[in-house]
Amino acid sequence: MKLKFPIVIILVLFVLWGSACRKDFEYAPSDGHLSFSRDTVYLDTVFSNIGSSTYTLKVYNTTKDDVLIPSIGLRNGPDSYYKLNVDGKAGNSFTDIPLYAEDSLFIFIETNVTALPNETLQLLYTDAIQFDTDIHQQEVTLVTLVKDAIFLYPKKDTNGANEIIKLYTHKDGSEVFVEGFDLKDDQLHFTNQKPYVIYGYASVPENKELVIDAGARIHFHRNSGIFVKPTASLKVNGTFSNDREQMEGEVIFEGDRLEPSFSNTPGQWGTIFIANGSAQNSIEYLTIKNAEIGMYVAGNIENDTSTLEINNSQIHNSAIHSLWARSATITAQNLLLGSSGSASLYCELGGRYEFTHATIANYWNGFRTGRALSLSNHGSMDAVAGADLIQADFKNCIIDGNSMSELLLSSNKENTFNYLFQNCFLKFRETDSDSQDATLYDFEGPAFENIILNGNPDYFNPRDNDFRIGLDSDVINKGSIPFAQEVPFDLLNTVRTSAPDLGVYQATAKEE
Repeated sequence: MKLKFPIVIILVLFVLWGSACRKDFEYAPSDGHLSFSRDTVYLDTVFSNIGSSTYTLKVYNTTKDDVLIPSIGLRNGPDSYYKLNVDGKAGNSFTDIPLYAEDSLFIFIETNVTALPNETLQLLYTDAIQFDTDIHQQEVTLVTLVKDAIFLYPKKDTNGANEIIKLYTHKDGSEVFVEGFDLKDDQLHFTNQKPYVIYGYASVPENKELVIDAGARIHFHRNSGIFVKPTASLKVNGTFSNDREQMEGEVIFEGDRLEPSFSNTPGQWGTIFIANGSAQNSIEYLTIKNAEIGMYVAGNIENDTSTLEINNSQIHNSAIHSLWARSATITAQNLLLGSSGSASLYCELGGRYEFTHATIANYWNGFRTGRALSLSNHGSMDAVAGADLIQADFKNCIIDGNSMSELLLSSNKENTFNYLFQNCFLKFRETDSDSQDATLYDFEGPAFENIILNGNPDYFNPRDNDFRIGLDSDVINKGSIPFAQEVPFDLLNTVRTSAPDLGVYQATAKEE
């Protein structure tokens, strides 16, 4: 009698196990009564040869019966550029898919259009997911806009490894290499006919110039960028755009993911690297966004030739710095350096700098250690060894952000450290613990003229990189007219010579 209860349990478990292993469940026929989370799945714009993000379709069985879907597949069959994943299995056709009563099924969708017809700049590519056949067939349409592009990328060696180029040499003699390639002579002129997609670092060879036309769109893959070698140069010929949405004259550098979810994702690609020894680089109407470092510009203070002249341009949403200058010679007018994960403008190891009507504002949405503006006459890793900061002039500028202080001045007291702020808005708190040398921040001294401290800039939407200023701004009519006459139009082509406001924009009424 003592064994009876355990035996009963064993028998019950055996029966349950047997029923769980049955494979002869009865399904009702799928008779066209499936419902879907959407009738059409719109996949965002992609370049040919670049895969899309993954999109989701949910299939519902709202009946009281378990059903067996005879088939799920793509209308274009194996030739389709779409790929599906149904119930954990990848492919383009599936059979006998069970869907239990009042349950749902996920289908994951991706696309990768490998090529477009000749002379086709963009194509609306469509297909459909078909459920069942004949009279019970149901469809969900798939739609993707595919753009053609010019792809530039490193070659592979016999072992399948990508070509590499040298970026620079450390003081200890170690060399830094990245995947990249030299642009050929017939690749040194980027037009606006098609977008460009760059894999790795496109290198401008020595004694050559890369010219980029107005309206060009340059897209960079992860860990990619442009490398301007010593004695080479970069010339960006953007023009003013009448349409702020289309930006038809602007040259735009950004990542190669076109989906809206990537539109404000920092760190998608590398940087524009201008090497020491490169000179006479000129940029007009360029937007750089979502890089790791917007631009890195290296120079030599012993050579007073201009490293970079950049006007009417903007760099924002960089993971580290918007503009990183090292012993460089830079002249900038109407330059907007927006939010970044560290400093918006980081000038180290001296140099020569002149910024007129610049907005340097860091409203990074997250933790950061850098200031909007950092000036030093030494390297970031060495507070003693340095080089002369011969000139750092800021005229009619805004230096601002969402931290307590947005100006950092650091001198090793051995090298020259010259700086001058004239008619500028500065955000700075005198109790800032990082201001170890208070003499550098003597706002009543000769290095600061007509300064506004800690006022209200009244931006439109700084977290969305919209640094236009409203009519309640404290910077209205605070600019020097002689400086404004050097830059008579703001970034929106508004005349500023009679009553100049500070920064890149003249004030305007905010949209209601």
